[in-house]
Amino acid sequence: MTDLLGVVTTRHAYALFVLLSAIGLYMMIANENLVKKVIGLNMFQTGVFLFFVTSAYRIGGAAPVVTNGGGPYVSPLPQVIVLTAIVVGISLTAVGLALIIRLYSEYGTLRADALREVIVDE
Repeated sequence: MTDLLGVVTTRHAYALFVLLSAIGLYMMIANENLVKKVIGLNMFQTGVFLFFVTSAYRIGGAAPVVTNGGGPYVSPLPQVIVLTAIVVGISLTAVGLALIIRLYSEYGTLRADALREVIVDE
């Protein structure tokens, strides 16, 4: 138990990662409102981005510019992956919200259960 408490008190980013991911996953599963599901997806993505960036951090690390001196270098790959994932996440959010607007204009509701009933009736 003390190890878990030590991790939570010293590694704030990991605790925030777990919190953001859990809240986002809960919002995607528990809510019937489609807009809240998209918001939950964005929160989950943000938690994953935070995990990637935090796990790539090195104490005393330097930029991977090779000079005469050596030392621990930080890999730029996680930051590049997160940057690409942010662009994909924004695109996914835009397409999801556009589909939600179209569904609302067609069926007049944003609730997933009501949409299932309407679509089955058709």
